[in-house]
Amino acid sequence: MSNYIPNLKALFVNPYYIIRRGLYYNIKDLAPSLTGRLLDFGCGSKPYKHFFSVAEYIGVDMVNPAYTKQSENIDYFIKDGKIPFPDNYFDSVLCTEVLEHVFSIDEVLTEISRVLKPNGRFLITLPFVWEEHEMPYDFARYSSVALITILRKHGFEVIEHRKIGNSFETIYQLKVMEVYYWLVRCISNIFIRKKIGLILIPLYNLRAIIMGKLFSKNNPNLYLNNVILSSKIGNLSKEVSKR
Repeated sequence: MSNYIPNLKALFVNPYYIIRRGLYYNIKDLAPSLTGRLLDFGCGSKPYKHFFSVAEYIGVDMVNPAYTKQSENIDYFIKDGKIPFPDNYFDSVLCTEVLEHVFSIDEVLTEISRVLKPNGRFLITLPFVWEEHEMPYDFARYSSVALITILRKHGFEVIEHRKIGNSFETIYQLKVMEVYYWLVRCISNIFIRKKIGLILIPLYNLRAIIMGKLFSKNNPNLYLNNVILSSKIGNLSKEVSKR
């Protein structure tokens, strides 16, 4: 859980600090938009649960052999692609860094639309520039236009769309990851590796923050994550769910 918190310690040791920092503060900012009974789709360890003041918080996840989830706080597992709840059951849905691991995004969004009430809120985050991960269960990257088009197709109206991590933050996030992988690959002594890492990792993280602030609008089309808050349109969602 601590890996998701962008505190001072993470600045020095976490090679994913920049991307986690952007997600953390943007999810926190948009969390009050989700109310009532909330579904966390692909919940994993529920790293952002503490942001939400809701009547009920339910986490579901898919079985993924790429990594173990035995210790994670999952309430229900999805079977045969079906969320185990009736139609129009949830007031809100949260889905963070999950849909890139779904081969058929249309099937998943149809199912999410089914269990979400009309006018219910749907908050999603997806990576745009990122390495392949949890292989072989990493299937897609979506541009902002593609995501908005797919959401509208499935009966969701986009309320707010944010591109997280400007071009300098994106470039330096990739650089610090490359430094980290070089340390792991080339330095077998853990003590030496940590000492060098404590110098190089914060150096690149701080450069990302400083350069990102100085050149925040350098290239708006090179970024780390999409964060989208949307709302289910009642009639259109019902039409889509019948297809």
